[in-house]
Amino acid sequence: MHICFFFYYSLFNMAWMCSAKTNEALIKNLHQANILKNERVIQAMKTIDRKDYCPRYAYDDSPQSIGYGATISAPHMHGYALEYLEPYLKPGMKALDIGSGSGYLSACMMQMVESNDGKVIGIEHIKELVDSSIRNVQKSHPEWIHNEQLKFIEGDGRLGYEPEGPYDCIHVGAAAPSTPENLLKQLKSPGRLFIPVGTDTQWVMIYDKDDKGNIHEKKWIGVQYVPLTDVKYQKTTLYG
Repeated sequence: MHICFFFYYSLFNMAWMCSAKTNEALIKNLHQANILKNERVIQAMKTIDRKDYCPRYAYDDSPQSIGYGATISAPHMHGYALEYLEPYLKPGMKALDIGSGSGYLSACMMQMVESNDGKVIGIEHIKELVDSSIRNVQKSHPEWIHNEQLKFIEGDGRLGYEPEGPYDCIHVGAAAPSTPENLLKQLKSPGRLFIPVGTDTQWVMIYDKDDKGNIHEKKWIGVQYVPLTDVKYQKTTLYG
């Protein structure tokens, strides 16, 4: 029997639990819990098997260590991110995934934009995670790496990655202390940025740039993410 619980940690923290024994069952639970709604998102998460990117408890709906003081987000948060970004993850579009970690969400994004022109850039400041993300993708989609449709860059995600910009959408898997003006500049018009913002209190913020370049923001949900920082301050203890 698969577990699917919903509960509140506090006014600002909410978590879904839709753990399962297989990737297909995990995605089914997320869909039944009304987290996943868009068929393109569902198919992308079915196609990209989480076990290729998460060394332990791959199908538990909770964050897991991937070493070097880093974690892979819970499946429900990846699902929410893809749902919000879906209009900007059409075939042929270009996306930036900041704090790409083990490469899982970058691969899901690539699955959604895949075409002759679709491209995803993952940026991560820990070299060992950049290397492992490349190996992870090569398990099932080596052609993405070979053709440079999916590229992983070692760098400071706070700066974005201007050489490949502008982007239809940007996802950030760590919390910025304030509105990330530098990243907003790298969005296309129109474009969308999904990012946790705050220090002690964090909110996922959705920033939309319209076709005239105007920015509209939406405060969505309270969360607790690691800070968006550089490798100098990153904890480097390897877990298991």
